[in-house]
Amino acid sequence: MSVIDVREAVTRAHREEWARVVAALTRRFGDLDIAEEAAAEAFATAVERWPADGVPPNPGAWLTTTANRKAIDRVRRENKRGDKQKEAHMLYDDEPPESLGAIDDERLRLIFTCCHPALAMETRIALTLRMVGGLTVAEIARAFLVQETAMGQRITRAKAKIKAARIPYRVPSAQDLPARVSGVLAVLYLVFNEGYLATGPGTDPVRHDLTAEAIRLTRLIRALMPADGEVAGLLALMLLIEARRTARVSPSGELVALGEQDRGAWDAALIAEGHRLVRERLAAGVAPGRYQILAAINAVHTSARDVRDTDWSQVVALYDQLVRLDPSPIIALNRAIAVAELDGPEVALAAADRLEDKLAGYHPYHATRADLLRRLGRSQQSRAAYDKAIELAGNTGEIAYLTRRRDQLG
Repeated sequence: MSVIDVREAVTRAHREEWARVVAALTRRFGDLDIAEEAAAEAFATAVERWPADGVPPNPGAWLTTTANRKAIDRVRRENKRGDKQKEAHMLYDDEPPESLGAIDDERLRLIFTCCHPALAMETRIALTLRMVGGLTVAEIARAFLVQETAMGQRITRAKAKIKAARIPYRVPSAQDLPARVSGVLAVLYLVFNEGYLATGPGTDPVRHDLTAEAIRLTRLIRALMPADGEVAGLLALMLLIEARRTARVSPSGELVALGEQDRGAWDAALIAEGHRLVRERLAAGVAPGRYQILAAINAVHTSARDVRDTDWSQVVALYDQLVRLDPSPIIALNRAIAVAELDGPEVALAAADRLEDKLAGYHPYHATRADLLRRLGRSQQSRAAYDKAIELAGNTGEIAYLTRRRDQLG
């Protein structure tokens, strides 16, 4: 096996086995810090040993065994000064080996631990990407535009809080599960959104590494909780948005609006998978949640061969349903955009203007008003709205798009 083949095998093992290894060690040692460090050391050992020894037949088992040894070494070093009874309990774990299903359940426990509501949302995101996704601290820091040392401290404090507060390493009870699952999905959706439209100045308009990681983790949740409608809805939503990724940015780095995208460049396989998930949820006959409705809206958009074929009445009806579940001003703004296609820009502008006090600092609000005013021929007001949107926007691709539209005004 060539060096390249071995490197690919390590990369694949990291992608597929990291969460399993960390979860198995967390269950055994009850300490996220030990689990993370030992897992990282095991993968570093694989990088050294596999080129000479060959890739083992079961990479996951090899990595877990190696990580266990690394963890035991650390516990022994630390407990020369500490509790011998605790050390014995950790080192001589006599619980029977777990089936694959139980290991999958351990990963689910790990995700719920990282997304515990006692942690701040930005901490949940960072901890999930590190412990479940296997991203390095440097990668997470780059994604969220903070210093690596600051991100490392955030993750360290989160692990310490979990330990000090004795946050349980378990799947929540049936009574608590719906609320806790929604918290996990919120974390994954925030990660996806940061990749879909990166907020930092000077960053790439679209961060495929983050959207791909969010989709991968949502697929994992879907495999572990196949009956949950909102998990399926979030996965469908991500897939249908991701399907348009290559058409969303022009060669010059400018964001391309949905109506102007080359639909032939959309990923047909992702769209088909997203549509199948939406149909499955409709067939279930259960009242849809927020992510399922958002996925259905995106299914309508991706069903149209041309923007002129979009069933806007269905889009508005879905937004009406969504507003009842989530009466946020952002949802109301998105509904107004759809209303513009159905009832005209004047009706939509009146709806948007009612949101001014809530969305004055939100650049898509001003971009929406700018476009509606442009369509109504009110160029001077449109230009002022574009200026405000450009001032507030942080994404370079979006700024380029808004600037071009402003400069095209008469």
